[in-house]
Amino acid sequence: MEEKEFKSGFVALVGRPNVGKSTLMNYLVGQKVAITSNKPQTTRNRISGIYTSDKMQVVFVDTPGIFKPHSKLDDYMDKASLSSLNDVDLVLFMVESEEIGKGDQYIANLLKEVKVPVFLVINKVDQIHPNKLLPIMDSYHKLEGFKEILPISATQGIGIEDLLNTINKYLPEGPQYYGADQITDRPEYFVVAELIREQILRLISQEVPHATAVAVDQMNKHQNGKLLIEATIYVEKDGQKGIIIGKGGKMLKQIGINSRKEIEHLLGEKVNLRLWVKVQHNWRSDPSFLKQIGYDKKELS
Repeated sequence: MEEKEFKSGFVALVGRPNVGKSTLMNYLVGQKVAITSNKPQTTRNRISGIYTSDKMQVVFVDTPGIFKPHSKLDDYMDKASLSSLNDVDLVLFMVESEEIGKGDQYIANLLKEVKVPVFLVINKVDQIHPNKLLPIMDSYHKLEGFKEILPISATQGIGIEDLLNTINKYLPEGPQYYGADQITDRPEYFVVAELIREQILRLISQEVPHATAVAVDQMNKHQNGKLLIEATIYVEKDGQKGIIIGKGGKMLKQIGINSRKEIEHLLGEKVNLRLWVKVQHNWRSDPSFLKQIGYDKKELS
């Protein structure tokens, strides 16, 4: 009996902040591995989601959105995005369903240096009239350099099957790198910290969320049948600490309640979540602190 061909490879998701890269990856792997928010710059680190079928395994690398850097953290995020393109088999450049603007033009120019095939993936097609799609696709066709142009909706699942079939055509034959039930290469404590940060992004409207970082301090002890998780939320200013805690501790309590539900869903067990808030002045521009909380990359030097 002839052995079925199996393909595998690494696929980078790139694009401006908030175009739906994390949403697409979560949809593909069938579970939340990257946080989502209606605020830009939600993703700070490279997170891999693993899609496995009977004919291929795709490791999707969700990169931070590319934008012009203003701080050490911003600079790190851009470099993390671009460095991820050096060791993948394919790049998906995600854009929104609108004609090309300066931000996407900037990224498209960067991608001309990439040696692997680049697909243009037009997301959020469910939000526009079908008649508007062709002019949008035409505006990107003029740039050239894209092997494929594919319209999708990461929230509704439109065009996802076509996207996966097209990826399969371009991937090389290869082994199954991860178990069929593994959906991310990140340790659980990393995803837990991100789920807490997601709730801060969702519950607090000021600029405070982007001045916060979350570090899981403990996650290996059980008490009264529940997994004890202790985590610290870092902010840059005393005033921000007050906003996170809220009047009478109300905001911090709500962050904890919402986060615990998401974490229990992820881990499949009951959780006792304890949160602290600490001030770490100007942490976004402090390479040693960034390294300490997990941004342990050469790009910080």
